[in-house]
Amino acid sequence: MPSYNNQIMSTHTSNDNEPAALPMNFTGNAGRGNADIKIPAQISPNSSLNEILAFARQQKASDVHLGTLKPIIFRQFGKLKNITAEILNEDQINHLITAALPKDLLEHVDQTGDAEYVHSINGFGRYRMAIMKQRNGWDLTARVIPIEIPKFENTGMPASCASLTKWAQGLVLISGPAGCGKTTTLAALVEMINQSRHDHIITIEEPIEIVYEPKQCQITQREIKMHTLSQANALRAALREDPDILVVSELRDLNSIQLAVSAAETGHLVFGTMNTVNAIQTISCIIDSFPAEEQSIIRNMISESLRGVICQQLVPTKDGKGMVPAYEVLIVTPPIANLIRSNKMSQINNAIITSKSSGMILMDTSLEMLAKQNIISKEEASERAISSSTMLQSIQGRTITKIKFLEAASNKENILNELIQVGVLEEIAPTEFRLKPGANITPEALKMIAKEDFYKIGTILNQLSQP
Repeated sequence: MPSYNNQIMSTHTSNDNEPAALPMNFTGNAGRGNADIKIPAQISPNSSLNEILAFARQQKASDVHLGTLKPIIFRQFGKLKNITAEILNEDQINHLITAALPKDLLEHVDQTGDAEYVHSINGFGRYRMAIMKQRNGWDLTARVIPIEIPKFENTGMPASCASLTKWAQGLVLISGPAGCGKTTTLAALVEMINQSRHDHIITIEEPIEIVYEPKQCQITQREIKMHTLSQANALRAALREDPDILVVSELRDLNSIQLAVSAAETGHLVFGTMNTVNAIQTISCIIDSFPAEEQSIIRNMISESLRGVICQQLVPTKDGKGMVPAYEVLIVTPPIANLIRSNKMSQINNAIITSKSSGMILMDTSLEMLAKQNIISKEEASERAISSSTMLQSIQGRTITKIKFLEAASNKENILNELIQVGVLEEIAPTEFRLKPGANITPEALKMIAKEDFYKIGTILNQLSQP
C-alpha cells in the first residue's frame, strides 16, 4: 500500500491558491502495526531519519529540528534541547533527507524551496514534516503526532466540553497558539462522537494528522492538496456528501469561515480550530473577517449557531517532566448569545465568571487553579495569563488598612462596603480588612461587584498589599 511517505503536500500552485494537479497515489499509512525498526539507545548525526523520529517519540519530544551545521535538537516539554553534541554537516543532512524522501518530493523542494508532508513509520506513528532551504543548506522540522487518541477523561478538559459533542447542529471552535494541542483536543471530541453516535463525519485537514478508525460512525478523511484542491472546494463538496458532522482543521480565511458558518446554519455540526488565544478574540476574529457592512448579520448568525469555544495552552509542569493543558471554556447560553448579538464582547468575560455552574471558566482562572495545585509554578501562571496584572491570588490573606484603602480609592467607602458584604474582603479589626483567603476574584468580578473601574481597584488592592 502506498504511504504518505511518498506523497507531497505541494505548495507550488497554478494560481497561488491551488496546486496544478493532485497526486495519482493518495492513500495513506496510519503508522500503526508491527515496527519496521528498533529504537536505538542513543542517536547521532549518522542515525537514519526513521531512527531519529522513533527515538524522539520515545523521549516524549513534541518536535524534532534537523539542520545543516546544527546538532540534532528536540523540543521537550516546551523547551529546545540539544540531543547530540556533534553537528550535522552538509553531507549528513543531505543523506538524511535524500535517503528518506521520494524523488518527486525532492524535485518539488528543488523547484519551490519548501514543502510539507506527513511521514509515517510502521509501529511508530506519523510525523508532520516541513522541509525548506535556508542559508546553510537543508532544514527539516518534524512534529510528533500522537498515535492513540486520548480518552476525554484523560485530556483534562472540563466536563462541560463533552456536552458540545451532543448537538445536532451548530459551530464549535477550538483555539490556541500553534503547538498547544488543538489537534489532540479536537480528536478527543471527534472520537467521543465516533463511539457514541451513528453519523457521517467528514474531516478536511492540511495535512491529515490523526487517523480515525470508524466505530459507530462512518468517517471520511480528506487532505487538502492530496484529495482536494482547496479547503473551500472540500467544504462545498462535503455539503453534497450527506454529512452530519464536519471537522475543519483550521478556519483561516473568509471563504472557509463563510462556508463553515453556512454549514452550521443549515443543520450540520461543525468543528473547527483557530489560532486565537481566548474566547472573545476567537468570536471577534470570526466576525471581523467579514466586510463591515455584513458584520451585523454575521453577529446574529453566530449568536444563534455558535455552541461553544474551547481555548487552550500547554504549560510546562513545575517538576519539568511534562506539559499540562490550561483551558478557557465558553458555553453559549442565551445571555452569552445576547451579548454577541448586541456586540457587547467586552462583557463576555464577566458572564463567564458568573456562569461557573454552567461549566465555564476563564484561562486565568484555570492557570490559577493549576498553580494552587502546585502543578505549575506561580511564575509560569503569571507569564501565561491573559491579564497577568489582574491575578490577585498573591494578596490573599494580607492586611490592608481601611484608611489607606479610602485614601487610594478617593474615599469611595461604598466600594469597600460592597466588597465586604459579598465576602470578597473580611474585617479583621474595626479599621483593618483583608482579601478573604480562597476567594476566587479577578478584576472582572470586582467590576461587577463594585461597578467601578476594575483595573483601578485591582491596582489599588495590589499596591496596598505589598509586603
